[in-house]
Amino acid sequence: MTTYVITVPGTFTTGVEADARARLSRALGPADPHTTRMGSTEDLDVLNVNEDNTFTLRLTVEADTGPHAEQEARRLADSALRGAGLDEKAAPLGPAVITGIDSEIG
Repeated sequence: MTTYVITVPGTFTTGVEADARARLSRALGPADPHTTRMGSTEDLDVLNVNEDNTFTLRLTVEADTGPHAEQEARRLADSALRGAGLDEKAAPLGPAVITGIDSEIG
């Protein structure tokens, strides 16, 4: 298994209160990229929200392949958003993309 850092973009289509953001961040805590060498070095936050209500989730995922990692990250993101009370209309997601691989090579 390899540890991947996956970026999942999205947009909040309605106003999102601070408590919903906090619930989302807590739900994503186990997938926080700070647990990887790359995440701690580059200070990758699990949730970044821009002024235009677009957001980026950066998640750590263990998987055998890149496509499986992207699929798992998307599942984690969907689950966390729903847990924070946000459905697919309130927070649609874009495609998941591998933005880092944390390995012993190098």
